[in-house]
Amino acid sequence: MGTACGTNAESGRSDSAAGATATGERTGKSPTAATAIGESAVGGSAAAPSDTPKSVGGSPLSRVVLLGTSLTAGLGLDPDVAYPALLQRKADSAGYAVRIVNAGLSGETSAGALRRAGWVLDQPAALVVLEVGANDGLRGVDPDSTYANIVALVQVVRTQRPEAQLVLVQMEAPTNLGRSYTTRFHQAYVRAATVTGVTLLPFLLEGVAGDARLNQADGIHPNPEGSKRVADTMWRGLSPMLAKLAGG
Repeated sequence: MGTACGTNAESGRSDSAAGATATGERTGKSPTAATAIGESAVGGSAAAPSDTPKSVGGSPLSRVVLLGTSLTAGLGLDPDVAYPALLQRKADSAGYAVRIVNAGLSGETSAGALRRAGWVLDQPAALVVLEVGANDGLRGVDPDSTYANIVALVQVVRTQRPEAQLVLVQMEAPTNLGRSYTTRFHQAYVRAATVTGVTLLPFLLEGVAGDARLNQADGIHPNPEGSKRVADTMWRGLSPMLAKLAGG
């Protein structure tokens, strides 16, 4: 997320490709993305490993794509304790036949996500979760630009994957940027959700941001305990949708 990740999405070095995992699934990755999720980098696309389940009880798994930043990629965490992996375990425990695909990329802005989305969505998706724009807030990007990128991103998803449900995750800007900026940044997500009609989930880092006990030394990325809190927040919003996907 932002410069704290040691990446520069605006330079094009880190948002030209996507890392994606789904309890072992990967849809190709850049070196940056691979580092963020603790795997070695390989170029191009890769099929899911042979030991990744394709179905449950003969029914195909519904793919849930989490398009996000290093907060989704799990920067600084073992991949097994990043929130997408925790969501997968919750879904498995609930008996939902879904595959959570971690398409998080460190340092990516909303503009980078917009450029990358078409490639990430090259494979089917039943649900797309947009965790984008966190780095916009860290860099002080004009909230109107973030809003425009989110709206355009929703259109890309709907055009390329019209069958997919779509949700947007609320993100917030650092308070040191001032009340005016943080208010405008918050409202960019509310506006985008209203205009596009997508569901807006609560702030990803609700109850985690600003709490040193739940974050790594950089004060930005959740530690393992913080990741559990993030997974709980996301689960509350996503579990009804996952139940529907699974026919529950």
